[in-house]
Amino acid sequence: MEKQSVTIYTVAREARVSMATVSRVVNGNPNVKPATRQKVMDVIKRLNYRPNAVARGLASKKTTTVGVIIPRITNPYFADLALGIDDIASMYKYNIILTNSDNDDDKVLKVVRNLLAKQVDGIIFMGYSMPDELRDELKSSNTPVVVAGSVVNDDELATVRIDYENAAKEATLKLLDNAKDHVAFVTGPMKYVINGNDKLRGYKAALAERHIDFDDQLVVETDGTYQSSYDQAKKLVEAGVKAAYISNDNLAVGLLNGLTDNGVKVPEEFEIISSNDTTYTKISRPTISSITQPLYDIGAIAMRLLTKLMDGKDSAADADEKDVILDHGFANRQSTR
Repeated sequence: MEKQSVTIYTVAREARVSMATVSRVVNGNPNVKPATRQKVMDVIKRLNYRPNAVARGLASKKTTTVGVIIPRITNPYFADLALGIDDIASMYKYNIILTNSDNDDDKVLKVVRNLLAKQVDGIIFMGYSMPDELRDELKSSNTPVVVAGSVVNDDELATVRIDYENAAKEATLKLLDNAKDHVAFVTGPMKYVINGNDKLRGYKAALAERHIDFDDQLVVETDGTYQSSYDQAKKLVEAGVKAAYISNDNLAVGLLNGLTDNGVKVPEEFEIISSNDTTYTKISRPTISSITQPLYDIGAIAMRLLTKLMDGKDSAADADEKDVILDHGFANRQSTR
């Protein structure tokens, strides 16, 4: 005989109370007599009843579930952000559905459609690009979205991040102090706003401050993979480049290992500064100097901001909170002199 699922109705019938009373007990409402509460809890335990989050949310039109979209689940940058998101979600009693988009426009569209089908109350987006079709779909669904640890091609979306432009400028200026010129910018795909706008602007601003002409040959675009950066090492040295500011740690390690395997000494002959200060920068040899970001805080604040948007607190008075910029720092390690 097929086992019947235990519902709130089953618990109410067994405890001989109303479904409203069971609901109040499950949700921790204090307006229940202690004896009644204990009776309901005993039945819940005996029947092993687990409240259905979707059913529980029908009256309030909420599922207490949040979708979190990571572009690459193996990247420690996003893993650190996710820790902050998860802790605050737990504090506010939200469940998380963690998804991986592989930085693919088609896949991210499928991922978001799946999340919307599950009626998530909000979404934290940790990607680099928001396809037009996806942007339209999110707007038509009225689902609140917060971008964490990045910027995307939609100024209307709430974001929590550092000032990537200023950070890139500071890193490039540090390299120019020693190299004087011939400092390259090694980056992932330029089609992403964070690379092609923010970080590139910062790199250019540093050159302008030192009265150095911008040379587009020193902007090296890769596909974002370790190997693509590794393969650039020899070419950069042959072009007379003395240092590089790099848009992420994966690329930084690729370039470092490419230089080492080609007999180039870091930092004596070539200096490197990276952007994200993940584990990669600390376990490489030499260790890699990097811009530092409060990754856990970015994730935590993004989740807190999302709870406000989900509660409808997105009035004009809260407009200033929709683009939260946190302080960044710098970790001086062995890849710089």
